Amino acid sequence: MTDTARVKARYSVIDALDHPHGGRILRLRLRQGEALTLKELKGGGLIATTEGAEEPLQVDGFALFGGKLTDARLALTGRVDVHMRGEGARTIESGWTISGPA
Repeated sequence: MTDTARVKARYSVIDALDHPHGGRILRLRLRQGEALTLKELKGGGLIATTEGAEEPLQVDGFALFGGKLTDARLALTGRVDVHMRGEGARTIESGWTISGPA
């Protein structure tokens, strides 16, 4: 499992949607710690966990449903929509926990 001493933030997956051009859109809400910056989210790896399963993830980009995302907005709201690709992203559903940076 993840090393809790190295984890800066934990997010809950509140929704997971298939992206029309491949990958998944994960809607995340900050649950513990301080919000990661956009650079930390995109540049670092994340770990998705649920009961008995763990998946390493890499953020491909950000969904802009509510307008342009900034570090200040992310810190204020604690919510972010991320686009992820890969086999691991397909299994992620609502209720999973995302921790990072890994």
